[in-house]
Order: sequence, then C-alpha cells, then structure tokens
Amino acid sequence: MANLDIGIDLGTASVLVYIKGRGVVLKEPSVLAFDRDSSTVKAIGEDARLMIGRTPGNINAVRPMREGVISDYNATEQMMRYFLTKAIGKKTFRKPRVVVGVPSGASPVQKKAVEDATYQAGAGKVWIMEEPLAAAIGAGIDIAKPQGNMIVDIGGGTTDVAVISLGDAVASTSVPKAGDHFDEAIANYMRKKYNLLIGERTAEDVKINIGTAYRRDEVDYMDVRGRNLVTGLPETVRVSSDETYEALKETTTQILDAICKVLEETPPELAADIMDRGIVLTGGGAMLRGLEELIEERTHINTMTADEPMTCVAIGTGKYIEFLAEFKDEA
Repeated sequence: MANLDIGIDLGTASVLVYIKGRGVVLKEPSVLAFDRDSSTVKAIGEDARLMIGRTPGNINAVRPMREGVISDYNATEQMMRYFLTKAIGKKTFRKPRVVVGVPSGASPVQKKAVEDATYQAGAGKVWIMEEPLAAAIGAGIDIAKPQGNMIVDIGGGTTDVAVISLGDAVASTSVPKAGDHFDEAIANYMRKKYNLLIGERTAEDVKINIGTAYRRDEVDYMDVRGRNLVTGLPETVRVSSDETYEALKETTTQILDAICKVLEETPPELAADIMDRGIVLTGGGAMLRGLEELIEERTHINTMTADEPMTCVAIGTGKYIEFLAEFKDEA
C-alpha cells in the first residue's frame, strides 16, 4: 500500500495542506472559535475567520499560531486534526507521513511543540522543515546545486530571509514582521490620522486593494468604513494608496534591513550568484504591490515574485517527502 505523504504550511495567517499526487488540497485561515463557557470548539478555519470581530462575549475567535510558532498548544492540535481529517477524509487506515514548515528562527522547543501537535493530530511520521528551504523548493529552485539562491518568504507572522546553497541555508534570519503587521500598521494609521477604528478584516481589505510598499505614479482610492473614536458613530473615510505607503513604510523598512543583513553575511562567491540570479519572493505577504521595486532600489539586485507565492512552502514540504523517500532510509 502506498504511503500517504502530506506537506503542511502551518502559518500564522493560513494553513495549507499538500498531498502527494494531488497538489494543494486545502487552504484555510489559522483561526479557531470556541465557547468560553463550555470550552467547546464552535468553528475552525474559514467559518471561524468570519466570526472575528463579530462574536458575542462568550465566543472567542483566536489564532493559535503567533509569528509562525504555537501560542496555544491545545487549539493548534485541534486545528491540525480538523485540517488533516478534512484533507484526507475520515475513511483511511493509514497514518500519513507529514512534513511541517516552520520559520527559520524557531527554537528547538518550538519545533518540538509543532512535531508533538502533529503526532497528536494523527500523523504516523513527522519531519520539521525550515520554511525558506521549503519555499525555495516550492518555487522550483534546485537547492542541491552549489550556487547561491536568495529566498525572502513573507508570511503572516514572520519574514524569513535565507541564502541557500547545497541544500542548506548559508546565511539566514527571521524577523517578526510580515503580512499581519501590514494590516496592523494600516489600522494604526487610520486610528492616528482619522480617529477611525477599523477591524482586522477591513485593514486586510485595504492592504489587498490599494496597499503599496513603493510610491506609484498612479494613485488608487478606497472608501474605508469604521467607527469614529471621538463621536462613537460609524464613519466612512476615503483613503489613497499613497497613504498606505506611509502607513507601511516602517514595517517594510524592517524587512529591507533583514534582507541587507543576510546579504552582508553572505560569502562573496554566493553573493555573486545572487547578483546573477536575483532575489525570489514567496509567501502571501510577497503579493503586496511595490515590494519588488522597493527591494531592487535598496539592494540593486533583480527581484521577482514566485508564480504562486502563497503555496510555495506547502508544495516544498510535500516535495521534500519525495526527496526523503528517495535518499533517506528513515522515510
């Protein structure tokens, strides 16, 4: 009987599940809603995300993952069990072999927590893989060759930057600034400039529709609804893309600093490879407009976004199992 091989991108914002031979079969928000009075789970994934900011006092919608690592172990275990069951179905007698992607800055204790939660969720064998390596594989890069490849994986909670050669990271760093922090920066800007309180989902909509990391000639506008903190009444404000540039500037600068730090630590031969091959962006946060131009302006290195940036880590973890099966006895 063939092994059931699964790759999981256990992200702060979303969980993606890749099954060998089928591709990415599931993508849902990393959110769990539970009743505080009875301690029962009310919803997981997309159903729970729709409850954020709209729940009564006894129901709490939480993200069990913070900055790419587990902040609530029991909630993460329940979430993993739900997603694995949804992806592979209940009628299976095989315990899947699972590779889970975690940020490069995760500690051994944090990696062990992810491993234990995956076993408790029903996995038969678990491997933990650093996300930049998985993202590089998922982006179609041959990481086994003796040449430098630079990956910038911008997820929901963390941005992982790594220079990879011969199947491992030569220089890397992980910073707790990514997609969720873009949303937070926009919400803070709206509060400071307009006295307008907006929720997570509204801030995300602004980021997706008009958000930009680089000032553009063409200015876009969007009507943003929220609650005025002075009057306490609902209000609509017209916001421009130039304003989102200002709002996001501090966060994008921190990501830029991390990229430059890794480049400074890169051996000269690999740095020359990166000049030739460019920088590859992956992760959902990589879809923010203007990031490529911003990085190119600071580093003078050609920067490109992977074809399917959101699924790179999930695909990479799945393909890593195929590598283990081919080259390692333990698989």
